[in-house]
Amino acid sequence: MKFAVTMLFLASWFAFSSSAATEDTAALSLQSHIALPNVKGRIDHFSVDVKGQRLFMAGVGNHTLEVIDLQSGKRVRTIPDLAEPQGVYFDSLTNRLYVACGLDGVTKIYDGTSFALLGTVKFPDDADNIRYDARSKCVIVGYAGAKELRKRVEGTGGLGFIDSATGKQTREIVIDAHPESFRLEEKGTRLFVNVPDKQEIEVVDVEKGTILARWPVSAKNNFPMSLDEAHHRLFVGTWTPPRLIVFDTETGKEAASLELGEKGVVKKNIVGITDDLFYDSARSRVYVLNALGSIDVFQQKDPDHYDLIASIPTPLDSKTGLFVPDLGKLFVGVVQQGKEDAEIRVFQAN
Repeated sequence: MKFAVTMLFLASWFAFSSSAATEDTAALSLQSHIALPNVKGRIDHFSVDVKGQRLFMAGVGNHTLEVIDLQSGKRVRTIPDLAEPQGVYFDSLTNRLYVACGLDGVTKIYDGTSFALLGTVKFPDDADNIRYDARSKCVIVGYAGAKELRKRVEGTGGLGFIDSATGKQTREIVIDAHPESFRLEEKGTRLFVNVPDKQEIEVVDVEKGTILARWPVSAKNNFPMSLDEAHHRLFVGTWTPPRLIVFDTETGKEAASLELGEKGVVKKNIVGITDDLFYDSARSRVYVLNALGSIDVFQQKDPDHYDLIASIPTPLDSKTGLFVPDLGKLFVGVVQQGKEDAEIRVFQAN
């Protein structure tokens, strides 16, 4: 009798495991590993050169910018001695590479072919996330205020605009505190900014440079952000508790709040639950890079309803990466752990 019960349990377990595996691979398939030996410490943000098939990765803990050839699946260049690189943006129109450094607040501008340093723009402190504004043809860098902004009682952080043609700063927008991830509307003039120190999203008129609204966030440490402009939905990842919160951009209200796929792992060595998430408009999905050990995939049933359809295992502390819609690929940064080298895992969206 015990044998029969045991066999029944094992059969049920294998059926469940097979079903879960099928579900995972139905959303994302692990395609390859790109080795990054000697890259130590935390990995931050990425950018891509789609035409040139190159990926750029900020090795913030390693003080390097890593250049990867996607065709060969190998690292082809390292830019060393950077002061904690965090944000990266490759501008295909000008063939320039922008790297925002947190330790000294400097954004460095490189030639995209020779990697010669073309110029620098100094921000007060903690230069971080980078986005591109196609209307003004400006690269936007989020940064903290430091001493230079202390006299400005209205804020201690900012968004700096760099003209992509000249490499010079043209203006800035003052934010209430250090901005984390931010997103721009393509058809509108609004820019949405995560401000975790204030536990809010600041809504900015990017043309006028004014703050239109401040939306409260129901959880703490709102860091990553993505935008579904067609359905008027903004996706925000939080750490405390670990959640994916969906905002209605027409009302500024929370439309949904979803638990991330926690696996009960020890959190004591994990600093931050997620630092990147992405909306896949072609498949109506949200990919959340969860440092607790998974890529959490949410299927959008309609703008207010989402199902967690997969939690694809990843090594602990894998919380940054890049989804490239043109390639249908999700790149995930995996930090060095023990004898295991750092790497980039490449997933194909199905």
